[in-house]
Amino acid sequence: MPSLIVEPPNTQRSIMDRDDRKRNKNVGKNFMCRLQCMFSNSSSSESRLSLEDTQQWSQSLERLLESKYGLATFRNFLKSEYSDENIEFWLTCEDYKKIKSSFRMSSRAKKIYEQFIKAESPKEINIDYQTREQIKRNVKTPTVHSFDDAQKIVYGLMERDSYPRFLRSDIYRTLLENLAADATKG
Repeated sequence: MPSLIVEPPNTQRSIMDRDDRKRNKNVGKNFMCRLQCMFSNSSSSESRLSLEDTQQWSQSLERLLESKYGLATFRNFLKSEYSDENIEFWLTCEDYKKIKSSFRMSSRAKKIYEQFIKAESPKEINIDYQTREQIKRNVKTPTVHSFDDAQKIVYGLMERDSYPRFLRSDIYRTLLENLAADATKG
């Protein structure tokens, strides 16, 4: 006859906590490996993820987005929360601003509107009605500044909401812990 002895709740909780810590440590290490593999062909000075660089991500959202590893980590975090439309919009706008051809700009502006701005669009961003309507008018004769107001709103939302959540996330904390452990090993 099987034993019906059940471990006390505190023992079960500590076992689950230990298992969670192991899982988080492995997730962090796996994520570090994926990040470094993504950029392993890079010849820049930022070719290896370092503890110092990762710590600097907590200084500002701007600092985080300037780092290729930071941006990749932040995007993964937002995807894990099913809230990546803001960063995708912001990055799309940054690319849009680099377009020189007025034909390509017009075509791209319409795509951005359809994908992010239009009500009920696949990746609709959270902006006010006036901004949405202004962009609708801007798209008819687009300029490099057509999406500036929405981009500022989205950046502010990320800075006040997504970014602080990222800094408190298991992904970021585990990454810092693993890099700190690697740094102490030498």
